Amino acid sequence: MKRLLTSLCLAASAQLCLAASPAPVKLTIDANQVRGPMTPIWAWFGYDEPNYTTAPNGKKLLTDIAALSPVPVYVRAHNLMTSGDGSYALKWGSTGMYSEDKNGKPVYNWAIVDQIFDTYVQRKMKPLAQIGFMPQALSQRPEPYQHHWQPGTPYQEIMTGWATPPNDYDKWAELIYQWVRHSVERYGQQEVESWYWEVWNEPDGHYLIAPDTKLEYFKMYDYAADAVKRALPTARMGGPHTAGAGRFMDDFLQHALHGKNFATGKTGSPLDFVAFHAKGAPTVVNGVVRMGMGTHFKRLDDGFALVQKYPELKGIPVIIGESDPEGCAACGMRTNPENAYRNGTLYASYTAASIAREYDLAARRGVNLIGAVNWSFEFEDQPWYAGFRDLATNGVNKPVLNVFRMLGMMRGERVTVGGDQTYDAARIQAEGVRGARTDINALATRDGHSIAVMVWNYHDDDLIDSGAPVELQIAGIPAKQVKLRHFRIDQEHSNSYSAWLRMGSPASPTAAQAAQLQQASELAQLGATSTLKTPGGKTTVQLQLPRQAVSLVTLSY
Repeated sequence: MKRLLTSLCLAASAQLCLAASPAPVKLTIDANQVRGPMTPIWAWFGYDEPNYTTAPNGKKLLTDIAALSPVPVYVRAHNLMTSGDGSYALKWGSTGMYSEDKNGKPVYNWAIVDQIFDTYVQRKMKPLAQIGFMPQALSQRPEPYQHHWQPGTPYQEIMTGWATPPNDYDKWAELIYQWVRHSVERYGQQEVESWYWEVWNEPDGHYLIAPDTKLEYFKMYDYAADAVKRALPTARMGGPHTAGAGRFMDDFLQHALHGKNFATGKTGSPLDFVAFHAKGAPTVVNGVVRMGMGTHFKRLDDGFALVQKYPELKGIPVIIGESDPEGCAACGMRTNPENAYRNGTLYASYTAASIAREYDLAARRGVNLIGAVNWSFEFEDQPWYAGFRDLATNGVNKPVLNVFRMLGMMRGERVTVGGDQTYDAARIQAEGVRGARTDINALATRDGHSIAVMVWNYHDDDLIDSGAPVELQIAGIPAKQVKLRHFRIDQEHSNSYSAWLRMGSPASPTAAQAAQLQQASELAQLGATSTLKTPGGKTTVQLQLPRQAVSLVTLSY
C-alpha cells in the first residue's frame, strides 16, 4: 500500500497526498427503483472560437464526441456573425456573413458559417445557434473591431466593436431572417426545426456595450426572435444566456412573458427554452487548488429557482448554456499555474460528480433540464497540455473526455443509489466537498439489456491518495447471470496526461510518442470481462477507488 501511495503521488500534479482510508464505502443500487430518465444533459459542448470547428484537430475532436454519444450532440459557439476572414485566435472567430456595399445595401456571405454547420451536421450534431456577435457594418462603434487579447492582459480588452447593439435594427433583423431562411434551404426544414436559436452571450456581463444594457438586450432579443419565427415559425428560440441567475434574468423572463415586444408591439416574446450560465469558483489554499463546486451548485440552483418562480414556465426546457468549474477556458498554465488541474483527473472527477448532481438539483426545483453545456473544446497551435480548459491537446484527448465516454454508455432510466454516502447535492451546495472524507458516490442507470454504475472519488482539494475500497451492492438485475466490465480513469488508466509526464513532458512528442499518447487517451477497461452469477437478481462488486478516479461498471445481459 505504501508503494502504491507513493507512485500515485509522484504521478500526480498535486503537492500533497493524504493517507488512504481502510473503511469500505458501501453503495446500494436498486435497478427496480426508477428516479427518472437518463436525459443526456451532458451531450452539449461549446467554445468561443468557431473556426476551430473546421481545423484538423477540431474535426477530429468533433468526430470523437459524436462517436461517444447515443444521441445527437448540441454545439454552441460564439462569433458566428462576427466580421472577419475566418481566422482563429484566442477568444476570437469570424464568419464575415454580413457586409454592405458602397450604397449601404446588405451583402450576405454564408460560406464560412456553412462550413462550420456542415461539420456539425455531417456528424449528426446540432447547432445551439448563437445570434452574435455584431457585424462591423452594423456596429454602433465599428473601430476598433477585432481584439488581439492574450492571457494575462485585462479581460476588458476583448470588448471591442463586435460587442455593441446594432446601429440599424431593421437591417439586423433582416440578416437574421435571411440566415435562418438560408439554413432551411441548405439543411431542410426538419433539420433546422431540431436546432435551438439564441441571442448573444452573457449580456449581463461584459459582452454587451450599451448605456442601458438590459433594455437594449430585450430589444435585440425581440427583433431577433421575431425574425427567426418569421423565417421558420416552428424554430425554437430562447435565452437569455446570462452569466448568472440574478435580477437581469428575472427581468428578462418577466419581459418575455408579459412585457411589450419592441419589434411587434404585442405582449411578450417567443420563449421556447430558458438558458443561463453557472460556474464554480476555485481558489488556491497553501499552494493547492481548491475547487468551488458548492458555488457552482448554488448558481445552478439560483437559475432553477427563477424558472420555478413563473407558473407559465412549468415544463419549459432549461439549458445551462455554460456549466463549468470556473471561467476563462483560454487562460492556461503560463498565466494561471493553478489551471494545471485541467490536464488531469481532478477535472475528470469534478465533471462526473457535478453532472450527476445536476439531475438532483433540477428535480428539487421541478424544472425540465435538457442540457448542460461543457464550455471546453480544443485550442489549435498551442503547447501540449498547456492547461487550457479543453477536451484535447494537439489532437490527443485528455482524461476528462473519458467521463463523457462513460456517460455515453449509460442509457435508459436513472435508478436509485443509496448507502453510507456523506455528500449529496444539498450538502455540496451548502459547504462544498471540504470535509475529512471525500465524495464517493455513484450515478446508476438501466435499460433493457444492461445496468451501468458510474462511481467517483472526488474532493475539492487537488490531492491524490490511494483512495478507499468501495462495495457496490446491486439489486433488481433481471437475469441469472451477467457480463461484468469495469472501465477506469485514474493516474494509470484512460489518462494521456500522466503518460505524457512519464515520457518527461516532451514539448514536441515524436510520432511514436504521439501514438502512445493516443492509445493512453482511450477509455481503458480494468481487467478482463467476466461472468457473474446473480442469484435473486443481486450481486456485489468490489473495487479500490483512488482519489480523483472515476469507474464505470457495466452489467450486461
